[in-house]
Amino acid sequence: MKKRLVLWVAVSLFIAGAVSLLASTDPDGYEKAGEQLGFIDRATSYMHSPLPDYAIPGVHSWLSTSLAGIFGVAITFGLFLLLGKMAGKRR
Repeated sequence: MKKRLVLWVAVSLFIAGAVSLLASTDPDGYEKAGEQLGFIDRATSYMHSPLPDYAIPGVHSWLSTSLAGIFGVAITFGLFLLLGKMAGKRR
């Protein structure tokens, strides 16, 4: 990888780890509406979340939220890198 790309990945991971600590603990609009209207208890999930509520299961502190942000950015970067390589091979 080029040094510039490595620098941007490092900056992105640092920002993800730091800014994720500022994330709101309040529920989003749909979840809040479900709570207010009383049907949140009947809600179902069709897919398992690897990072439920932006936290790492088993890690209980600010570190959990920060790691979730870092993992999210790393996974997204990896997927787009893979897609870019696949698209480059088609040409």
